[in-house]
Amino acid sequence: MFSTQDTIVAIATPPGRGGLGVIRISGPECQKVSGLILEQAHELQPRHATLTRVRGIDSVIATFFVAPQSYTGEDVVEISAHGSPVVLQAIVQAAQVAGARLAEPGEFTLRAFLHGRIDLVQAEAVGDIIDAVTPLQARTAFDQLEGTLTRRIREIDAALFDLVARLESSLDFPDEDYHFIEPSELSEKIRGLKVSIDELRNDATDGRMVREGAQVTIVGQPNTGKSSLFNALAGTDRAIVTDHPGTTRDLVTEVTEIEGLAVTLVDTAGVRNSTDVIEREGVSRAHGAVTVADLLLVTLDQSSPLTREDYEVLAMTQGRPRKILLTKCDCGAAWLKSTIVINEEALSVSALTGAGLGELRKEIAQALTNHTKLRDIPAISNLRHIALLEKASSGLMQAERAATNSAAEEFVISDLQQAQAALEEITGARSSEDLLQHIFERFCIGK
Repeated sequence: MFSTQDTIVAIATPPGRGGLGVIRISGPECQKVSGLILEQAHELQPRHATLTRVRGIDSVIATFFVAPQSYTGEDVVEISAHGSPVVLQAIVQAAQVAGARLAEPGEFTLRAFLHGRIDLVQAEAVGDIIDAVTPLQARTAFDQLEGTLTRRIREIDAALFDLVARLESSLDFPDEDYHFIEPSELSEKIRGLKVSIDELRNDATDGRMVREGAQVTIVGQPNTGKSSLFNALAGTDRAIVTDHPGTTRDLVTEVTEIEGLAVTLVDTAGVRNSTDVIEREGVSRAHGAVTVADLLLVTLDQSSPLTREDYEVLAMTQGRPRKILLTKCDCGAAWLKSTIVINEEALSVSALTGAGLGELRKEIAQALTNHTKLRDIPAISNLRHIALLEKASSGLMQAERAATNSAAEEFVISDLQQAQAALEEITGARSSEDLLQHIFERFCIGK
């Protein structure tokens, strides 16, 4: 784990050119380091933007933030310079020569956590905001950064603490047979806490889908309109569209937003028997993409007679989450929906006219989250949090069973403490060094 006694420096803005770039210096020697590189006669005044120069490099604006009122909770100097990568890197190197160490990925946010500026849920939300590719992802992460999930967890944890304290107080007076809580009340309170936790867990499916996104794979025989549909849903001409069968020979992917969800669309090679080595490899990859997709869009060209390959595609995708699409509905129907003997509803679409695409987007969201559109921000979206809530729920279930069966207080306390430990691990009240390193190492440098 990183040393928190060092003064660290890094570029805090994204890589590339821009009008401005920010260098952050954090730690006990930040004033000393900035004083050595700035043409500044006096120390920087707290929370006062000072126009000055970095010696021999650039005109800058420097701001000093006094601990604990800074991002990291320690003394911080932020230097705003022109956004040339060469200029910014030169300032970082000057700060290193002056005694600062280059920050590791996530080290600024780690220090914010260690200094109590944010808890672990909020720290993870910082990374999620940076990685967000849809407005709903950003809103969900920002909601967690604001502490909404933390407050709900702490309310449950406080009630758990009260139960454990009352049970432990009962153990302190064994001879008097004195109980600070009656068994019937104990069972009821444990049941209520489990309900609160399970309400959070109910958000888990939608939350994970919002945070992690989904893979939607388009599959069908050649010339059923897969690539045209891919381009229409992605809103860009990523896939080549021609009348020649077998144009797509590899997987083509594009991340797009569908009803608030980050969806990775995958266009595949047309499924058919071929003697072409390259096309056969493309078909093999299409089979692989089918097995890992969260949802399949199976295309059948309704303007042409059904073929053996169409039925092979239907058989290949049987039992997988899928939507049957009757494409090219603008060209007239060569067969009826009732021709296909399947249990699912088939949706008619046209990539050319856009007919049915709005309904398709809603059906994709419905298939992935059981909602046609996510209106509410999911309270929980992180897989680590979900696993710990399941552990807490299991502990409460065991505690309720023990209390109902009039087990000794020691057994109930043990189960309640298991649940309490899981909740505290979510917020970081209990955390191992390995866990912190695993969480923060995925951050970018400068955050």
